[in-house]
Amino acid sequence: MSETIKTDALIIGAGPCGLFAVFELGLLDMKAHLIDILDKVGGQCAELYPEKPIYDIPGIPYITGHGLCEALMAQIKPFGPTFHLNEMVERIEKIGDPLFRITTDQGQVFEAKIVVIAAGGGSFQPKRPPVPGIEAYEGTSVHYAVRKMDAFRDKRLLIVGGGDSALDWTLNLAPVARRVTLMHRRDQFRAAPDSVNKMKALVAEKKMDFVLGQVTALEGEGGRLTAALAKPDKGEPYRIECDAMLPFFGLTMKLGPVASWGVKLEEDLIPVDTAAFETNIPGIFAIGDINTYPGKLKLILSGFHEGALMAQKAYHYVYPDKRLVFQYTTSSTSLQKKLGVA
Repeated sequence: MSETIKTDALIIGAGPCGLFAVFELGLLDMKAHLIDILDKVGGQCAELYPEKPIYDIPGIPYITGHGLCEALMAQIKPFGPTFHLNEMVERIEKIGDPLFRITTDQGQVFEAKIVVIAAGGGSFQPKRPPVPGIEAYEGTSVHYAVRKMDAFRDKRLLIVGGGDSALDWTLNLAPVARRVTLMHRRDQFRAAPDSVNKMKALVAEKKMDFVLGQVTALEGEGGRLTAALAKPDKGEPYRIECDAMLPFFGLTMKLGPVASWGVKLEEDLIPVDTAAFETNIPGIFAIGDINTYPGKLKLILSGFHEGALMAQKAYHYVYPDKRLVFQYTTSSTSLQKKLGVA
C-alpha cells in the first residue's frame, strides 16, 4: 500500500476542464493532484479527436484537440500539478469538514480538502472484443491497458488493433517481450504514419510479426492464455501461441463508479448550483460535461467558466481563515510572479 498523498485539491479527470481547474486553483495558492483512467492527459480531446478542429475557444480561431491540451499543459506548468494516470477513483469518503479520503483502483489513497469531478461523461472503458469467453482471461493474461511494461517481459505478446494505442504499444513492447505479434483485420491503419513505418521496419528486420485477421477464440486454462485462434477475411483460420493479449478496440464512455461516490445524480449527470458548481456534498464540485444545471451548454468554454467560479468557493474550504481578494492577472504583480512572467 502506497503512502497516503495529502493535497489541497483532488481533480478527477485530466481533460481540458480538469487542466484549466489547475490554473484557477493555482492562482489562489491551491495545489492539485489529478487522476485519470486514460494513459495520457487530455480526456476526450486527446483520446477521441486529437486532430479534430475546435473553433469556439475564445480568442483562438482554430486549434486541434491535441493542440488545446498542449497549450493548457504549458499554461499550468508554473503550478506543478501531479498526474496519476491509468487509475480510476473507486471510493470517496468524507472524513472531515472539509476533508475527503479518495481511493483508486490501484490502492492509492489521497486526502484532499476539496474534490473536483471533471470526468466528462464518466470514465472511459475499453471496448471488449467479441471473443467468446474472453472474460475468463481478463486481468490475468488479457489486458486493456498497460500499467507496467515489465509485466510483459519475455512473454509472447499478441496486440490486436490498428489505431495509435495498438501501434504505440507494439513499438514500446517489442524490445521487452519475447515476441510481439500485431494483428489487424486489414493492412491499413488509423495510427500515425511514422508509427506504422517503424512497425513495418521491425517486421522487415524480423524483430516482430504482423498478421491479418481477427481473433475468434482463446485457448488456455485458469485464466492463463496459451494461444489465440484467428481468421483472416480471406484464407484459412490459424493459431498464434501467446502468453498475453492486448486488444485495442477503442473506448466507450460509461458512468463508472461515479454513482457510488455519494453525490446526487440526475440521469447520469451531477446537479450543481451555478454560483460555485458545487454538488449536494459541500466541498465536492463538478465541472464540465459531467454536471447539469438550468441552461447548461456542453462546451469547453462553459467548463472553463465553471472552473473559475469553483476555485473561488474552494479557496474558503482550503483557507477558511483567510480573506480572498479578487485580482486580475493583467495587473496583479503577485499573480504574475506565480505565473513566472514578472
